[in-house]
Amino acid sequence: MDCIFCKIINGEIPSKKVYEDEYILAFYDISPAAPVHIIVVPKLHMGSMNDVNDGNIEYISQIMLKIPAIAQDLDLKEGYRLVTNIGKNGGQTVGHLHFHILGGRKLAKMG
Repeated sequence: MDCIFCKIINGEIPSKKVYEDEYILAFYDISPAAPVHIIVVPKLHMGSMNDVNDGNIEYISQIMLKIPAIAQDLDLKEGYRLVTNIGKNGGQTVGHLHFHILGGRKLAKMG
């Protein structure tokens, strides 16, 4: 598989890790869109939220449970934005489900 996030998970590409367990890897984005920009990925390859099903929902559950703790560890007590892009028209550029934690300043309103 030629997935950059799978290569990061497997240690083939280095990353600045924030958190890791059996389900999740969280690391700093190399092109940050905010002062704090963390990518959170499931260790199981899924293309996007469209691929979530009963067989892999535990990975998503673990991510959703851990994101608030990661944000707290990064001192994002004033708030943060959580984003996932789905498909080309949704702005997804890497074909591995991932979530962006954005914070560290007041973010512009969306929409």
